[in-house]
Amino acid sequence: MSLSDIADFAEQIARQAGELIARERSENTLRTDYKDQTELVTHADVMADELIAKAIRERFPDHRILSEETAPDRSQAENLDTPLWIVDPIDGTVNYAYGHPQVAVSIAYAERGRVRVGVVHAPFSGETFRGILGDGATLNGQPIRNSGADTPRQALFATGFPYNKDALAPLLRRLDAMIHTCRDLRRIGSAALDICWVAAGRLDAYYESVSPWDFAAARVIALEAGARCGHFNAVPEGYPDDLWGQDILISAPALFDDLQALLHNA
Repeated sequence: MSLSDIADFAEQIARQAGELIARERSENTLRTDYKDQTELVTHADVMADELIAKAIRERFPDHRILSEETAPDRSQAENLDTPLWIVDPIDGTVNYAYGHPQVAVSIAYAERGRVRVGVVHAPFSGETFRGILGDGATLNGQPIRNSGADTPRQALFATGFPYNKDALAPLLRRLDAMIHTCRDLRRIGSAALDICWVAAGRLDAYYESVSPWDFAAARVIALEAGARCGHFNAVPEGYPDDLWGQDILISAPALFDDLQALLHNA
């Protein structure tokens, strides 16, 4: 299959999952639990994850899946021999549980550690972001581009915070540096949408430490929208940059070097 065919397939199942999670929130009482005593999960997360995984396994039985709910083994990202799907059935679960609209289904497709296709579907706003490596990025079928911002003082940035509150001091130092340097902060609650909003020019920069399923699809969308994607601390040798979620920085290209140095030093 071509990458375009794979993107069509990913978009189809992302939309199906989006319909499922929207229906579950509007028609049924959400059942919630916690992973690792801190991270909220709903029954709809698991249902959507199973729907996506079933569709991938039926269509591509030899491919591997790295997904937040049913296959969260991060070592999958280190095996580059067979294609890998990276799935977050509900990015923004806390938003979802509280009735907020900033919720997304995120599906990425990678070959040999390089993400080739990304689809991020936001069912409550009716927006579908899509990127194919080397073939551009779109929002609901229309091309998108990063903001082109070139001055940190005028930059609107986004970030997030971990559920575990044991090591907040470095994060607060970075936030202090950014808030004193940039225009303002937006706290959206979905890493995938944060990054897609950088791709669409709604934000100028985003940084955070997250899991591969939170950012893999959105990252290729941002790349194809002309944003610069990297990290503000070193990636372990031999680990694919596309799938390393620690210390991510994604921004309009002219901002990247200044913000990278600022975050690293903080």
